[in-house]
Amino acid sequence: MEDIKITPEIIKEHGLTLEEYELIKKMLGREPNIVELGLFSVMWSEHCSYKSSKIHLAKFPTKAPWVIQGPGENAGVIEIDEELAAVFKMESHNHPSYIEPFQGAATGVGGILRDIFTMGARPIASMDVLLFGFPHKPKNRYIAEGVISGIAWYGNCIGVPTVGGQTFFAECFDHNPLVNVFNLGIAKKNKIFKAKAKGVGNPVIYVGSKTGRDGIHGATMASDEFREDAEEKKPNVQVGDPFTEKLLLEACLEVMEKDLIVGIQDMGAAGLTCSTSEMASKAGTGIEIDLDLVPQREENMTPYEIMLSESQERMLLVAEKGKEEEVIKIFKKWGIDAVVIGHVTDDGLLRVKHKGKVVAEVPALCLTEKAPVYKRAAKEPDYIKEVKRFSPDEIDCPNDLKEAVLKLLSSPNIASKRFIWRQYDHMVQINTVVLPGSDAAVLRIKGKRIGISLSSDVNPRYCYLDPKEGGKQAVAEAARNVAVSGAEPKAITNCLNFGNPEKGEVMWQFINAIEGMAEACRVLNTPVTGGNVSFYNETLGKGVWPTPTVGMVGIIKDVSKRITSFFKEPDNIILLVGENRGEIGGSEYLHVIHNLVKGTPPKVDLEFEKRLIKAMVILAEKGLIKSAHDVSLGGIAVTLCECCANPEGFIGAEVEFKEKIREDLLLFGEDQGRVVISLSKENLDSVAKILEGLNLPFSVLGKTSSTSNLLIKSGKSAIVLSENEILHSLNTLNRIFDPYCV
Repeated sequence: MEDIKITPEIIKEHGLTLEEYELIKKMLGREPNIVELGLFSVMWSEHCSYKSSKIHLAKFPTKAPWVIQGPGENAGVIEIDEELAAVFKMESHNHPSYIEPFQGAATGVGGILRDIFTMGARPIASMDVLLFGFPHKPKNRYIAEGVISGIAWYGNCIGVPTVGGQTFFAECFDHNPLVNVFNLGIAKKNKIFKAKAKGVGNPVIYVGSKTGRDGIHGATMASDEFREDAEEKKPNVQVGDPFTEKLLLEACLEVMEKDLIVGIQDMGAAGLTCSTSEMASKAGTGIEIDLDLVPQREENMTPYEIMLSESQERMLLVAEKGKEEEVIKIFKKWGIDAVVIGHVTDDGLLRVKHKGKVVAEVPALCLTEKAPVYKRAAKEPDYIKEVKRFSPDEIDCPNDLKEAVLKLLSSPNIASKRFIWRQYDHMVQINTVVLPGSDAAVLRIKGKRIGISLSSDVNPRYCYLDPKEGGKQAVAEAARNVAVSGAEPKAITNCLNFGNPEKGEVMWQFINAIEGMAEACRVLNTPVTGGNVSFYNETLGKGVWPTPTVGMVGIIKDVSKRITSFFKEPDNIILLVGENRGEIGGSEYLHVIHNLVKGTPPKVDLEFEKRLIKAMVILAEKGLIKSAHDVSLGGIAVTLCECCANPEGFIGAEVEFKEKIREDLLLFGEDQGRVVISLSKENLDSVAKILEGLNLPFSVLGKTSSTSNLLIKSGKSAIVLSENEILHSLNTLNRIFDPYCV
């Protein structure tokens, strides 16, 4: 195969341009062979090289006193306390999940778990952000059911809880679902491992599953649009084995604990090619490997196939010289293959041998740091001006506001997602103290008072209408969700899902979303520790809405003082922190009731959000509030219904709004910077003092009651919603996907 003549057609098949091929020849000083072309193909793919996004990602703030490791490693790391660190990352598995939903999503979970334990951390919690086409279409339901089952299968089998997430439905995801997976682990601060091939002469050890032909060119596939032949790409989807990964995890953590290795890298996208070249380039060294030594599960595999395979559950280690036998012995104890396949060199080259011959010899830096970087043209999409031409005067207020509330509660984006998280084991490891269904998950750290809060957020509709404001809002709401649980937001990871970057309109969306996110992260002091860019989310030329997903990590000083979203008991005062302004641009109300995706999304006042976050953390620490729930999709009417729907027993409420705002705008506007809290009467003065001290407006809405109804008074209207009506509407999706969970 090494003798194949490279033609323009072969170059194109490898996802490279003729200009990039000329650059490869210039770097090598010669023509590459087909194996070397394969190496460049995967490493210079958008998925691995970030060649269209790198210059813009530099706008993110990445430093803070509590940040131990920012972007550039397998995962980000922040300080928890003087002893422990939180290690976390978010990744996408979008293209594979469309082609083969179950395995595409399952191997996404496996990959993000390896990113975490590669750093020396034990994974303790996963989350997911899932975006699908509307479920009335059978193909969309098939994809959603497969993705959810794949995530549940892998996470449940390996024993890592999935503790929360977000699900959003829109037509643009019909042919291109987005599957973003997040994981967080705990490590000792002085035991963080990095992907560097240090120490000339040190052995390079392959560990994990045997190499097969699955996943070849998976990274290249993820760097291209889908066309009519999407179903034919199934061989590019990897196959996962969570039971092997569990053994691999334990073996890796054991060799790390015993200080037997100096570097470690997951064989994820681009497999052996990525792990060898990245470890060498980061250390300024070279690596030489012999493919005859690589464990293989299929016969007659070529060097090209072995280097590009993306078979799952594999890692590459660099051990200290003389300790390789001890490393191998530990992996053998766990029933895992471990083979020395090469060594670290001082020449900076990735040298690959097969059957006694050198089949590839490429400077590692040429595959990684010297990959081309593009500043692509950006152009405001033509649709922007049109969709922003909107006034509330164009629509009528519904005659039946109660019907509108119930219809919103039934919307796929608002209705309960219990059918999803009931499939997940969210209690394994017994660290989860706030279960799925609240604004944020909260986890204890055994033996400590301190805890961790996790949230994920994005509103693709906002980002479609105004990418900058949408990016800003994604960070602000994720931070707000963590804060209402009682935790201080500390840092984010992200997953930036966009269409084809070669289109100026997509780059304009991408650049503006990053600028909005970066501004929010600076003001809220939540630096970016790493993440993932997923471009080419297009099928037949139609792209998804820009979807910059945010995963927020917060620290709660005393996990026993955590707060949840739900009203707790009758006769508590209900306060609204923030102000109702009636902003309905891009709202769920506008889409569900009026079938419109128009307007300007609600503005985010970041300085106000910063004060609001501080207030929520203080109120929780002082034990002054019973519940807190931020106002988001569907507006304050939906928020109140959700507050009443306590899974431990419905709590009624009576509220009244005094604002002179048109009723539908008041009830369903998605104005930012609002939180509904409940508290005992005796704490009202103390709460008011704290809110006034932070210059936060608030109003008493009413009180919780012992009835099974929610009464909302506004102007001349009085809406009475019964427990049965609220719960029936919230359970709409559950009945569609799994009637047994209702």
